Amino acid sequence: MVRFEQHYEEWLRENIDNENNPRRRELLSKGLGHGTVEFLRSAWFPAVGNLKHLFPEWEVRDFSNGYRYLDLAYMPAGAKGGIEIQGYGPHARDLDVRRFKDLCRRHCLLSLDGWTFLPIAYPSIVDEPKQCQQLVLSFIGKFIATDVPSSLSWLEAETVRFARRLLRPITPLELASHLRVSDRQTRRILHELVNLHILDIASGQQRARTYKLRF
Repeated sequence: MVRFEQHYEEWLRENIDNENNPRRRELLSKGLGHGTVEFLRSAWFPAVGNLKHLFPEWEVRDFSNGYRYLDLAYMPAGAKGGIEIQGYGPHARDLDVRRFKDLCRRHCLLSLDGWTFLPIAYPSIVDEPKQCQQLVLSFIGKFIATDVPSSLSWLEAETVRFARRLLRPITPLELASHLRVSDRQTRRILHELVNLHILDIASGQQRARTYKLRF
């Protein structure tokens, strides 16, 4: 928990310090909503291990040439992913027809502008954090290129593709079975991909037990 808090504070401060837009800077200075923080704490950070490429309270233009703000924008290499935390009260129980139509129109126009959305219900964050973590990994998978660096060997490239398909930490044993190579060769491949900053060790200290993609 301390690890998340430290990452979160540094990430939020970095976003504030790097923001020149006074509207967004003011929003960030007030702090993020409870739902957004809990999503990062319980879903995103446990699944990904960092807050890279995430931008809170991201400003977008709406259809009336006004300004709207996404709870979180995920933008690796110029991609456009939007994450919105749907509180049960304002987004369901208390949503009148006008606001409901406005919400749908907003999502439509942003989707037409190339945004991919991940709406997350706040009760799911509280009650089903593991499912939310899986959704996060699947969401990130939408933005991972299908190709791999040409400098990788065939076995290394197939290891990366295998990890992308599973979107969860992989074990040396299951990779060895998939590649049909020895345990020693499998660990050599995994070690090299860690050195290349393509994979990270997900668990194990003296001896790595699982590996995951570096996002």
